[in-house]
Amino acid sequence: MLSLGSSLTLSLSVHQPAGTMELLWVLCVSMLMPPAVVVEAIPMGSAAGSHSMFTCEPITLRLCQGLPYNSTFMPNHLNHYDQQTAALAMEPFHPIVNLQCSSELRMFLCALYAPVCTEYGRMTLPCRRPCQRAKGDCYKLMDMFGVTWPEEMDCNRFPDCDEPYPRPGDLLSSADSTESPISVQHDYGFWCPRELKIDPNLGYSFLGVTDCSPPCPNMYFQRDELVFARYFIGVVSIVCLSATLFTFLTFLIDVSRFRYPERPIIFYAMCYMMVSLVFLLGFLLEDRVACHAASSALFRASTVTQGSHNKVCTLFFMILYFFTMAGSVWWVILTLTWFLAAVPKWGSEAIEKKALIFHACAWGLPGCLTVTLTAMNKIEGDSVSGVCFVGLYDRTALRWFLLAPLGLDVLVGVALLLAGILALNRVRMEIPLEKENQDKLVKFMIRIGVFSVLYLVPLLTVITCYLYENSYRTVWETTWVQERCREYHIPCPYQIEQTNRPNLSLFLIKYLMMLVVGIPSVFWVGSKKTCFEWASFLHGQTRKDRCGFCVVV
Repeated sequence: MLSLGSSLTLSLSVHQPAGTMELLWVLCVSMLMPPAVVVEAIPMGSAAGSHSMFTCEPITLRLCQGLPYNSTFMPNHLNHYDQQTAALAMEPFHPIVNLQCSSELRMFLCALYAPVCTEYGRMTLPCRRPCQRAKGDCYKLMDMFGVTWPEEMDCNRFPDCDEPYPRPGDLLSSADSTESPISVQHDYGFWCPRELKIDPNLGYSFLGVTDCSPPCPNMYFQRDELVFARYFIGVVSIVCLSATLFTFLTFLIDVSRFRYPERPIIFYAMCYMMVSLVFLLGFLLEDRVACHAASSALFRASTVTQGSHNKVCTLFFMILYFFTMAGSVWWVILTLTWFLAAVPKWGSEAIEKKALIFHACAWGLPGCLTVTLTAMNKIEGDSVSGVCFVGLYDRTALRWFLLAPLGLDVLVGVALLLAGILALNRVRMEIPLEKENQDKLVKFMIRIGVFSVLYLVPLLTVITCYLYENSYRTVWETTWVQERCREYHIPCPYQIEQTNRPNLSLFLIKYLMMLVVGIPSVFWVGSKKTCFEWASFLHGQTRKDRCGFCVVV
């Protein structure tokens, strides 16, 4: 039956489930109808619960939940035969709707992709005016996201009629209905691109957005820069590993030679031996630990590993962070033993009695920090060096778990060191000693001073690099978002005050100083006596006069 009025209505009586020819016929007729057509399909005898062209079904589209209607009709106006297909087609509009550029957009999209089915099998087209208002309000934001208005959504295709669905002000709560649309000239903050979205169960976060992770390779540098940095770190780690391993093996050859107050140097060397070993493994494994492989899902890219789900990354983090902190604590203990030897004049045996306390502090405090960070899931992959550490993207963790402990160790260590050196110098000036003892004391003070400078300069440089990184990281991140927002189809920053990119040399200096801080230990054990001991160990000889190549360091 065809009836003419303000709109054209077509009623179909179907006495059996629609076959292929009937479906094609209805589609052809619906495509030939003018825009202001309302289609009524009244199935008779169709199987209960079956999905057919003439069945109203509950709305499952996430964007269209909470509307005053909860059933729709498939296929829709765009010939999507099921809601899964409609959901994929609507996906590019999700961020546009969430930003509320138009009060009409959500209802218009839902009326088009999930048309209201108020009666059994009844489906109505959206009107032209809501389409025009939505498109006009959101075209700038759509351009920002790289979303184009589809040709099949051309507003001229829709009837110029009264709106067949309630206005958004009638659908939302009174609080929502009074809000005006948000202007596109606004800083919306960081929106995680779909390429960087992560499984919600992993607990990742990036730039304050959950279920998101930084891209891999590194977001700041090009591929050739990363290759150079990787090899640079690998070479330096080998040098540091060789120096600290030599120091530790020298200690094992003659354990009794290194007593307190010098014994902490050995544990200090052992800590940085483990640090350099982890960096060497990171160099060899490249991105396989620090990066989370690209997902087989659509649009998913390789991202930085976070949290404790990756066991190898967690192990790298625990070794690297634990021994980095333990090395700095052992340096403080070394300055403390020097202070006890210089000021209260403690002997080696008296200091050695406190060894248990020293070990409890040196291993216990870093252990507590390591366990805390692991429990807090603050582990982050370093796509520059290939290791896993903390504070690479989380500035709060950087301040409290790196800058604060290292800064405290430096202050305490320097205070004890200066007090000890001043006390030794006072002894040299006030108490008359034989010339041989005077020379030994001066030589000992010089070695302490040189060793301390060789340790403090790299450590202070590392702290300075972290402070600089903490100060400028927000600018770097904003610059990165500005440069990649159109590629990722996310909102671009608005009213940027400053843009800047990090220099690779800053990171190279940081890694260099993190590793060379362990090398000064070799200068302490480097002496003629060490040469004799190694010659005796290697050649099985006890006569020290055979070591003709030894020099005094």
